[in-house]
Amino acid sequence: MKKLPEDVVIYILSMFSVKSLLRFKLNAKIWYTLIQSSTFMNVHLNRSIITKNEFILFSRSFRIETEGFKNPLSIISSEDYDDLNLVLQDLDLPYLTFTPNYHFNELVGPCDGLIVLTDDEVIVLFNPATKNYMLLPPSPFVCSKGYHRSFIGGVGFGFDSIGKDYKFVRMSEVFLDTYWGPEGREQKVEVYDLHKYYWRDLNHVDQQLPTVFWNPCFEMLHDGAFHWYAVGDLTYEILCFDISTEIFHNMKMPDSCNAYDGKRYSLAVLNESLTLICYPSPDTEIDPTQNSMDIWIMMEYGVNESWTKKYIIRPLPIESPLTIWRDHLLLLQSKSGHLISYNLSSNEVKEFDLYSYPESLRAIVYKESLISVPKRGREHGRKTNFFNKV
Repeated sequence: MKKLPEDVVIYILSMFSVKSLLRFKLNAKIWYTLIQSSTFMNVHLNRSIITKNEFILFSRSFRIETEGFKNPLSIISSEDYDDLNLVLQDLDLPYLTFTPNYHFNELVGPCDGLIVLTDDEVIVLFNPATKNYMLLPPSPFVCSKGYHRSFIGGVGFGFDSIGKDYKFVRMSEVFLDTYWGPEGREQKVEVYDLHKYYWRDLNHVDQQLPTVFWNPCFEMLHDGAFHWYAVGDLTYEILCFDISTEIFHNMKMPDSCNAYDGKRYSLAVLNESLTLICYPSPDTEIDPTQNSMDIWIMMEYGVNESWTKKYIIRPLPIESPLTIWRDHLLLLQSKSGHLISYNLSSNEVKEFDLYSYPESLRAIVYKESLISVPKRGREHGRKTNFFNKV
C-alpha cells in the first residue's frame, strides 16, 4: 500500500466503514492522518450518499423503576427487510432530561452524518459513527423581570453551503408572567454558528411568523431548509428556514389538509421529494370508511400547487409515522410502542420486535460519516465519546 499513489489509497479507504477506519488510529498513523483530512471526509461522505449505504437510527424511551426514564439509541440495518440487524444497541445519552410528562427527546437531522438531540432547553450535537459529541452553550439571553421565556419546539439544524458552516436555529416566545394573550408575546429567533461558538439574535426577522407547534416526526431538514409544523389563521402551514440565507418562508399544505380534517401530519422524503403524511389522530376512533392515511408528494419543491396525492392507505392503529426507508418502506410506531412497517409496493404490514414506551419512538434515515465535532466544544462541556457503552 505504501507504493500506491495517494488518490488510489483514498479510493480504497473510502470503501471502508467508519468503524473500520477508526482502527487505523492505533496501527497505521499515516492512514489515520489521511482519513482525518477534510478531503478524505468529503470523499467518504459522498461515496456513502452515492451508494446509499443507509442505516436507521432509533431513539426510544424505557421506564426504569429506580432511575425513571432512559432514552437510548440503536443503529439498525437490514438487507432484505425481513429482519432488522442491530449495528449498535442501547447507547446511553448524557445531559438530556426526562420528566413524567416529558419522557423522550427529539432527534433533529441528520446532516452529513451529524445528529442533534434536544429536550428543548439542552442541545447536543453528536456523530453516532465516531461517538463524539458537543454540548452547545446556553443562550446568553436573560428575560427582564416579570417576563418568561418558553421554548416552543422550534429547533433546527443544517449546513450553510454559502458560509461553509453548520448552524442551529432556535425559536422561542417571551411573554409577561401574568398574561398569555397573543398581544403580550414576542417571538425570538436565535442562530448558533458551530465554528463561531456563540448564539446571536436574528434581528432581520420582522414578519409575524406563524406559531410553531410540536408535532411527532414533523421537524425535518430538506433541500437546504429546515421545516416545522406551524399554525396560521385557521390553517396548518409548513414554516421553512433557509439555513444559508437565514430567511423564513411558509409553504401551504394540500387544500384538503386543514384545521378541521381531524388528522395529524408528519414529514418524510420519498423519491428525494418533500412528502407529507396525513394520518388519523390516535385519539379518535378509526372509521375504515372515512379515515385513510394519505401520502402527498411535493413534485416541485416550494410550489404549493405541485402537491400530488401518491398513496391512499387503509387506516392502521398507529401513534404516528416515523420515516420512509429506501423509497418504499414506511416505518411507524404502534399505539403500544412497537415498530411496524408498511410496504408501499406490496401493502404488507409487519411488526418488529422493537419496543419503546408509548409515543417515545423516533427514527431517521442515517448515513455514517467522519465529519468531526469541533474541539472547541471543550469550553462549553466535555467533548469525549458520546456513549457509555458500545
